Amino acid sequence: MLVTHGVWRAAGGLALWAEDSALPASGKSRTIHPYAVAPDVPGKPGEATFLLPSAGGRPLESPELFREDAPAHRTPKLAPWRVPVVDLDVDEALLFLLTPPDEAGGTEFGGTLRHLAEVARYAVDLVARGRVVPTVGGDDEVPLALWRPVLTGEDRQWAQALLHAMPPVGRTSETGELRPAEEVFAQALDALADAAARAALPADDADTWPGALTGTRREFTATPEQLARLRHDLDQWTRDAAAGSVRAFFRLVEPLDPEADDPWRVELSLQAADEPSLVVPAEDIWESERGHTALARYLDAPQETFLAELGRAARLWPHLDRALAAARPADLPLDTTEAHTFLRDSAPLLAGAGFGVLLPKWWGKTAAKIGARLTAKSPTAPATVANSTTLGLDAMIDYEWQLALGDHTLTEAELKRLAKVKAPLVRVRGQWVELDPKRLAAGLALMATKGQMSVLDLLTGAPAAAAGLPVVEVQASGWVRGLLDGEKISQLEQPSRFVGALRPYQMRGMSWIAFLERFGLGAVLADDMGLGKTASMLAVMLNDPSGSGPTLLVCPMSLVGNWQREAAKFAPALRVHVHHGAERAQGESFVRAVRDADLVVTTYALAARDAAALSEIQWHRVVVDEAQAIKNAATRQAVAIRSLPARHKIAVTGTPVENRLADLWAIMEFANPGLLGPASEFKRAYAEPIQRQGDQQAAERLRRLTQPFVLRRLKTDKSIISDLPEKLEMEVVCNLTAEQATLYQAIVDDALAAIEGAEGIERKGLVLATMTKLKQVCNHPAQLLRDGSRLAGRSGKLARLEEILEEVLEAGEKALLFSQYAEFGGALQAYLTGRFGREVLFLHGGVAKAGRDEMVSRFQTDDGPPIFVLSLKAGGTGLTLTAANHVIHVDRWWNPAVEDQATDRAFRIGQKRNVQVRKFVCAGTVEERISAMLADKRELADRIVGTGEGWITELSTDDLRDLFTLDRSAVVE
Repeated sequence: MLVTHGVWRAAGGLALWAEDSALPASGKSRTIHPYAVAPDVPGKPGEATFLLPSAGGRPLESPELFREDAPAHRTPKLAPWRVPVVDLDVDEALLFLLTPPDEAGGTEFGGTLRHLAEVARYAVDLVARGRVVPTVGGDDEVPLALWRPVLTGEDRQWAQALLHAMPPVGRTSETGELRPAEEVFAQALDALADAAARAALPADDADTWPGALTGTRREFTATPEQLARLRHDLDQWTRDAAAGSVRAFFRLVEPLDPEADDPWRVELSLQAADEPSLVVPAEDIWESERGHTALARYLDAPQETFLAELGRAARLWPHLDRALAAARPADLPLDTTEAHTFLRDSAPLLAGAGFGVLLPKWWGKTAAKIGARLTAKSPTAPATVANSTTLGLDAMIDYEWQLALGDHTLTEAELKRLAKVKAPLVRVRGQWVELDPKRLAAGLALMATKGQMSVLDLLTGAPAAAAGLPVVEVQASGWVRGLLDGEKISQLEQPSRFVGALRPYQMRGMSWIAFLERFGLGAVLADDMGLGKTASMLAVMLNDPSGSGPTLLVCPMSLVGNWQREAAKFAPALRVHVHHGAERAQGESFVRAVRDADLVVTTYALAARDAAALSEIQWHRVVVDEAQAIKNAATRQAVAIRSLPARHKIAVTGTPVENRLADLWAIMEFANPGLLGPASEFKRAYAEPIQRQGDQQAAERLRRLTQPFVLRRLKTDKSIISDLPEKLEMEVVCNLTAEQATLYQAIVDDALAAIEGAEGIERKGLVLATMTKLKQVCNHPAQLLRDGSRLAGRSGKLARLEEILEEVLEAGEKALLFSQYAEFGGALQAYLTGRFGREVLFLHGGVAKAGRDEMVSRFQTDDGPPIFVLSLKAGGTGLTLTAANHVIHVDRWWNPAVEDQATDRAFRIGQKRNVQVRKFVCAGTVEERISAMLADKRELADRIVGTGEGWITELSTDDLRDLFTLDRSAVVE
């Protein structure tokens, strides 16, 4: 696993370097970091020497790479180490920090980058709320136009919290001394806020101060006198912005009668900054009594404040000088061209500077614009197309273009009239339209084209995109209609050799896959966990024509047995060969085994290892189950699997996008190579606009492009599956015993004293060790002490567990017990077996596949063992355990997705009863406090807590004291 670190340079920008403890250290100089590698990130490569924690003449590995066999007690010291770096400028750094790599794929952010990512998100939030002001930086020779954050009230408190959360190693430098944390944080926040403001504004190439506040060029031209006056005015503006509680508010009003050439108007008002619904029009402000009453709690002189606010805004929007020429400015008339300029340029600039702006609803992402309407049809009958040599994304279709406005196709007369109009905004059928003469001319030229285009061009709308026109509708016929609308696909009959009954949505899925395969197209079956994707795929295989050849199924090791069992149950006619283990068939024996098989099952690891042998086979189909395993497209495993030759490729996954859009690109590149273009182009066209800017138009284009190839159904959708029972989740609060409380308090006292005097890696290690000890003592004193002592009567959790299991057993039901600690799971197995006189199963990582399969099979039988203890890592995925309708999380992983996956071992198809999910939490402890954070701040938890417990190491000692402190009132004496 790689861990990527970041250092915010004093000169600006982000220096990235990566660490891999698996690298051999021999042969390297004592000044070169032995585990450092250059990160695979676009940027400027180089080298740097940083002060890093070291011990014994070697750099200490980061906590993310901490090895169990590492020396336990090492006193770290700072020492200089040379590392390869990739430098990003400020704008590149913002994008990188907002789109972090996927930790599950072998790379992870270190503490410094996790902290800087939070700073970047905070900077974006400040910009979104208008808490930035424009300033002048640099010197008189090279002045710079910059945005700077304005921190007041809660913003200042949050910034202080982020400052205190900075990992000590984030202060490293190349000067031989640690930089002050305040300096590093201020430089990073200022720079990232500036980049975030620019990302939110349309670029302006003008060589002026307002123009340099947009785009990536920050230099501008001005005389010394102009600079001096600008700096003076901006200083006053910044002071006003920091202290002000009201702001100027601008509302653009459409003409009452466009046919009579009525003007547009910008109405001027004051708005309360912390109560946006309180807007006082200019007319009320000039009536001092009413204006003063409405704004009494904000300011004493509303008229003076109003004029001052308009004066500040006039520096960004010079047209306001016309309004200020009046004794009592109330509004500003605009002609159509001026209104268009205000909509496109001035309004975003004013909003970015913190002023209030209200535009007509039709403007922006919903503005009516001329678009292209495509009529497409397959030129030949489906049967002929299916036998054609040109299939897949290269298949040709007939097409015809028209121009449209919303739901209306524009007539030739309307198009001719628009071609003569010179105004940038025009009324068409009662709607205002932004008219671009070049785009209109391109659209007219597009309409003149007819002929054939490829399926890929149809999906991407490439001809229209080249003309700068959005595709607003596609009307299709023939097999193209079925491709664009899966509901139009003819439904197949259930294969006669399938044992059992497929559900209607499974039949639709089988028919959909068969349709795509008929035309040489790949598929992504992304149904929710528990909806029976395995059965659907087995039905697809049973539909294969005789002699079509074998299907290769690649899946995680934990699912090999599941595929064997499901095939034997639903598709016994399929000949299944498992390619796995040291004794697996190789060479000619492998070729013979494949020749005699309909389905070959192997694992991801072996698919990469045996890629050469597997590539010798011309597979009818390659299926990847849990396809998120190939979401890191550059890994050896993903490259090997994409290269396997097959007529058809299908990705099966419950989570097509886990953390970032690159996941979707990697999976789709396997199923339909080339559909989403090269990775770099996908990043530019989709990932960056959607993830960084929330671009809904880009998201819609991506949805439209991928929708024909992705089938996603949720088990919570009653229209999909109405007979799946309910999942009832509850938190079970347990009390500590006196013994547990004594141990808990002793751990907290010792830990806080040690943590307060520690820094860097040592501090992180102490915090994580403390967290582990506290969770163990919450489970049971014997787990912490490891003394083999008795379990009965010493743990509140165990007492509550016994009570619940008594009820479960009395009702003749079964339960799954999850713990993240295998050692504690073993202790529970032994104790509960004796306590209830019933066999208790225990699955952990050391159980071989055969033993695992035997346990699952026995538990699923009616007379099988009623209690199944599972290690969360070993049993949290890949199992069907619907015999249980009780799930108990004895201790928490603090990752909702991981816990939900474990719960879904019981809550899936085949489950006939309501599933009761209990999550144990000890009252008054760190468990209860983190649980509250998960409940109250789920969005924050998904972003930070969801990655594990490393975020706790970044808390201040005071925060840790609040988190760890025991509430004695929750202890049972």
